[in-house]
Amino acid sequence: MKLRSFHRLALLLLLAAYGGVAPASAGGSWAFLKNVGVSGMHMQLLHTDRLILFDRTNVGPSNLTFPSGHPCRLNPQDDWFHNTTDCTAHSVEYNVSSNTFRGLSLVTDTWCSSGHVAPDGTLVQNGGWKEGTRKIRLLRACAGGDTSCDWAEQSAPVVLASDRWYATNQKLPDGRAIIVGGIGQPSYEFYPKTATNNRAFALPFLGQTDTLYPFVHLNIDGNLFIFAGNRAILFDYTRDVIVRNYTMLGDGSDLRTNPNAGSSVLLPLKPNPTEAEVLICGGTKDTANDAAAHGHYPPALTTCGRLKITDENPTWIVEDMPSPRVMGDMILLPNGEVAIVNGAIDGLGGWESANNSNPTTVIYRPDLPFQGPTSRFELQSPGGVTPRPRMYHSSAALLRDGRVVVGGSNPHQFYVFENAKFPTDVTLEAFSPYYLDGSNNGLRPNIFAPSPKAGPVKVTYRGKLKLQFFARDGVPGSVTMVAPAYTTHAFSQNQRHLFLTVEVKPLQAFEMNGPDAKPFPGFYEATVDMPATPILAPPGYYMLFVVNGRIPSQGIWVHIQ
Repeated sequence: MKLRSFHRLALLLLLAAYGGVAPASAGGSWAFLKNVGVSGMHMQLLHTDRLILFDRTNVGPSNLTFPSGHPCRLNPQDDWFHNTTDCTAHSVEYNVSSNTFRGLSLVTDTWCSSGHVAPDGTLVQNGGWKEGTRKIRLLRACAGGDTSCDWAEQSAPVVLASDRWYATNQKLPDGRAIIVGGIGQPSYEFYPKTATNNRAFALPFLGQTDTLYPFVHLNIDGNLFIFAGNRAILFDYTRDVIVRNYTMLGDGSDLRTNPNAGSSVLLPLKPNPTEAEVLICGGTKDTANDAAAHGHYPPALTTCGRLKITDENPTWIVEDMPSPRVMGDMILLPNGEVAIVNGAIDGLGGWESANNSNPTTVIYRPDLPFQGPTSRFELQSPGGVTPRPRMYHSSAALLRDGRVVVGGSNPHQFYVFENAKFPTDVTLEAFSPYYLDGSNNGLRPNIFAPSPKAGPVKVTYRGKLKLQFFARDGVPGSVTMVAPAYTTHAFSQNQRHLFLTVEVKPLQAFEMNGPDAKPFPGFYEATVDMPATPILAPPGYYMLFVVNGRIPSQGIWVHIQ
């Protein structure tokens, strides 16, 4: 088969084209992946298609013992091991393509910590509990057959300025990250540290609401949307000034951040966006904590709030999920939809603080018109295995092939594998959304240049990227860019999704049959405009997808700086 350029007839295909396509029927499937021996309280996909997950270190021995000769951990400050050696792993590198894994070494406690991926692809993880609460740990990304990458714990003075347990990291346009909140910490600080910027800064708003894992999103104006409890602000971190206070979500009795554990996403940004919206779903009433302490588990919230944070006087649009959910994860999919997985229908986040899991999988379609509080949600009916309960301390992440991987769940103080309604879970599973069903094979684009196997493609702000792809049916009209997120405690930190401006033209292909050449349709070339500024897409690695209606391709990695 030979390819050559066809005529210059081009189509400007933006998000509007995507929005006009009717949703496919509910489907998809769940599959068991692996028992990795470590419970995935925290999860981050790297640009090498390696998934990093880790738990606490003071929970006792994990189910993954290091091979003979691997150094064991000795931490006299560890609550469980004290002065004895620990030869089990508390972190895992999972290789997505080979479905294999290996243990990684942690020293100090990473319990309920936060993190982000630096512009160069290094995983930065910070905070934790007790001796780990000010620690900064780095993990470079291994590629190919390299298995030498491991956690490197930084020593003083490379430490946090304040104790950070249950904090949130948000990447910034200049390549730094801001670290916000944590138990007893109504403040923020930056990483990397500089001689003139190495302290914490007070943020009283958190003390008035909730300091645990606040929802933080980078707005398109460069300010930070920060939500805690049931209130939100727009914060100019460069001037240490609250730009605006948003209206309360709910009547004051609905709580959304931890331990009440709703979830939040910045909805996909349109090309050259002039507006941005946030969706917050689930959580509990303010009475849930006291009720759980007395052995009662009130229903979680079914409601979501959607807010156009760029409007001058925005108001929350309240929508309803198909079922109550607390401790759920909301994952932005390549096509701009939101998958909602994991969690419980009652109780709240904490040890033995919920009584019934939520096994359902839901798709939210933000582009659909609002025709009532349930109109944008679709309950899925996936095939395959029945997903395991994923309660407190579970996580989820989008993979480059379009699947959503889930792991973790340990609603106990220590590892409990027997005689428990919800035992500690050390497995990984994957949800394949409906767009991966075989019935959509004809619509699924296949990128062949650049090759998905060739490694990340370097791109620049305001630059252009050429893509060549095949789709048997339809004309793919959208290209999206998705940031891999750091997920823990029902919130995916740094999750970001952009629709890009794209110009698509057909390529002429011929299938040779002896001396005869037969036209072979379905080949296209796209010229994609990269984001204009790092405010829209902070520097680093992203997954890039071609989308045909609602059916995405497998992604390729791009590195923008």
